[in-house]
Amino acid sequence: MGGQLSVDNVHVVIVGGGFGGIAAGQQLKSNGIPFTLIDQRNAFHHNVAALRASVQSGFARQTFIPFQETFGASFRQGRVVRVDPEAQVVILDGGEEVQYSHLILCTGTDGPFPGKSTAVADYRAAIQKYEDMVKEIQAASSVVVIGGGSTGVEMAAEIKTDYPDKKVILIHSRIALADVELLPSVRQQAKEVLLEKGVELVLGQKVSNLSALEFNVTRKDMAIVTDKGTELTADLVICCTGSKVNCAAYRSSLGGCLAINGALKVNTHLQVEGFDNIYAVGDCADIDEPKMAYHASLHAGVAITNITNSLVGKPLTSYKTGSVTMLLAMGRNDGVGQLSGLRLPRCLVTQGKSKSLLLWKSWREMGQKAPEEAV
Repeated sequence: MGGQLSVDNVHVVIVGGGFGGIAAGQQLKSNGIPFTLIDQRNAFHHNVAALRASVQSGFARQTFIPFQETFGASFRQGRVVRVDPEAQVVILDGGEEVQYSHLILCTGTDGPFPGKSTAVADYRAAIQKYEDMVKEIQAASSVVVIGGGSTGVEMAAEIKTDYPDKKVILIHSRIALADVELLPSVRQQAKEVLLEKGVELVLGQKVSNLSALEFNVTRKDMAIVTDKGTELTADLVICCTGSKVNCAAYRSSLGGCLAINGALKVNTHLQVEGFDNIYAVGDCADIDEPKMAYHASLHAGVAITNITNSLVGKPLTSYKTGSVTMLLAMGRNDGVGQLSGLRLPRCLVTQGKSKSLLLWKSWREMGQKAPEEAV
């Protein structure tokens, strides 16, 4: 039998304001549980729409939603540099300590711009960075996208959709495109859509002069060379590879719980191994499933339920992975994907994701009014 919820001496700290972090924050807010959400940026970034923000002027402002208006005094802007599990505090880069009874780590992944925008702390500056990227793409007559995972596939499609006259080349080290968790038929569809749009594909080859290339800046006739000896030229090179788990906040103190990729090993309750009051949510949880916003929100629900249950003496709930649901926006007018392991018609993906990129969902989750263009 569970008792009545008491929040005396309870203070949940959420590190990271991505999809998992805001979901956790809103659920704690609804449940009346005291919390602090800490993020080095001052706005949530709906990075599902980041690639379109880099090709369509004026779009980026729709992808940033200020934390303060949603969470008020429960939001703290800052960068967590260390976790002290014994003292139950997180330490910010200025030395400030924030006490917790329960800790939810949602530090996500970091990767190259424009797919990720974690380096810019102020959302107004981040919006301007995307606007600058739009100008670079507009100035280039030819673009090379490096990396044919989901980000690279969507990037190439976005550029070719908005600028059909530009030469767009996608280079990928494997033959099959997009995520390995996708059905082979969906990955084949992604390839077909790119070819229909006129994207040139260089598959099964790695760029060998990667370190010599300047990304996201238009330079006439830059030389790109692959390990198979293919030589290409382009005015603009965009890198869509190299995402890594952002483990800087906890690596020094929770090193014994780290998987090889820097994610935290968790039990079925999403508790970090060895700590019943520390949870890992989203990309930083070592769970065998695609790293997706959808999964981060599901993780947050399990973590909050378990924190609440632990306070009232109820059994903890478990997180179970399911069949992969993944939608790829191939520009605003096309898309491929699957729902619970079944391939979806392209028109349904276009309607469900590609047109709006689910922006409405994040604005609703944050309890704020979206700009009219985002509706």
